[in-house]
Amino acid sequence: MSKVVEIFGKGAHAVDVNWPEVITAQQCIFLNKKCYKIRKSDPATAIGTCTVLYGKPQEPIIICPTRLIERRQIFIDCLHLLTMHEPGNELHLVPEVTVPGGSIDYVIVSAKDGKVCDFVGIELQTLDTTGTVWPERQRLLAELGVPRKDDAEHSEKTFGMNWKMTAKTILVQMHHKVQTFEYVNRKLVLVIQDKFLAYMTGKFKFDHLKNPPLVGDSLHMHAYKMSQVDNGDFKLSLAARLSTDALGIATCLGLQAEARIELEQIIMALQAKISPATLFRPV
Repeated sequence: MSKVVEIFGKGAHAVDVNWPEVITAQQCIFLNKKCYKIRKSDPATAIGTCTVLYGKPQEPIIICPTRLIERRQIFIDCLHLLTMHEPGNELHLVPEVTVPGGSIDYVIVSAKDGKVCDFVGIELQTLDTTGTVWPERQRLLAELGVPRKDDAEHSEKTFGMNWKMTAKTILVQMHHKVQTFEYVNRKLVLVIQDKFLAYMTGKFKFDHLKNPPLVGDSLHMHAYKMSQVDNGDFKLSLAARLSTDALGIATCLGLQAEARIELEQIIMALQAKISPATLFRPV
């Protein structure tokens, strides 16, 4: 049985699906265009795998960030962070915005008369895989009775989840990017799956993050769970919200130790210089 449980946005056990048509069209139902994840050896073929089973017990793990924009619910769940939005303002969703510290996947903008009044940055992160998911994808097609170009379903090659590197990489990126948002007094949201949040909570220092979150914090984490609905498809729903700031993310990464050393150096330098001659006296 294939470990791919969702392809081109459709659950592998969804009812009333014309699978040959879905596989031939290669359309991402979340972007309403062809899936952008293509095979390097065959650029005409989109891979299309959104979600796979992994772990013990095996649970659905999202491996494509675009999967998170289902129904655009993640954007709706960020609207309350537009604290300067007013009735009458227009809302815009802008993809791939370059900011100091990197690029942001999406930015929700509140605008009036063509002028930006407020904005919230949204970063998507799903699990990176190791190895190859392709044989599992081809196994699914075989199970669904869809013709295939190769017989990769017989391959013994497998895949894994790069939990540690994915987690550390995104936390470092968020540490850099949130400093920009904090400086301009705006909010940045990291959207992830609940399974990924559970991993990070267990491997990094997360007990200082605020739950329930504070609207005033610069960094928010929204975690979503995957549930299978009656027709066999999967649906995302908000499972948890946390918040912190740039210093809080530094603490997650263990950077607070470096900060303490720097603080001690500053204090030593100051203590070496203070004397009766440096006492502040009102003129």
